[in-house]
Amino acid sequence: MERGPLIMVTGGARSGKSRLAEELAAAGGGRVVYLATAVIGDDEMAARVAAHRRRRPPGWLTVEAPLAVTEAMAREGKRADTILLDSMGMWINNLLGGLQQGGASDGGEDHDVVIENIMNLVRKLVVTAWEVPARVIIVTEETGLGLVPPYPLGRLFRDLLGLANQEIASRADRVYLVMAGLPLILKDLLSE
Repeated sequence: MERGPLIMVTGGARSGKSRLAEELAAAGGGRVVYLATAVIGDDEMAARVAAHRRRRPPGWLTVEAPLAVTEAMAREGKRADTILLDSMGMWINNLLGGLQQGGASDGGEDHDVVIENIMNLVRKLVVTAWEVPARVIIVTEETGLGLVPPYPLGRLFRDLLGLANQEIASRADRVYLVMAGLPLILKDLLSE
């Protein structure tokens, strides 16, 4: 079974990264599955999710996967032409939240263990993206350009997402950086 390409789209908040990913998914044609990682916890987040939903074509299947992203990708990647995962940052946030509720601290001696546990999940996701026949587009946030968070859990999130982005980019066939709505191709193995 031949695999589809793995495409990463990264950028800052409101950079246009999700819109670009949606355009890439639509341009590919066929059956698109949107893996949504957001958890709606307040009215502002509900409005953001609603805006994303309005932009998607009605024929796309949306699968809510706040934690079980890899499992959803493995399942849907066999039936879809394109999988669009939006977003890695929210997924990592959800994973950290689950660990916090399970008693892990936000720093100290557990820091390295938390990083290793979540990075193992990220690696498993990347392997799954390579194994499915669908084209996989992963949207992720670029947090390294912002301020250093003033609290340990925020710094842990920033570190984890930076490491996850490096892992995905190293295995991706194409990587886009979106700034001010303009995409820049950082890596392109598809045109070679």
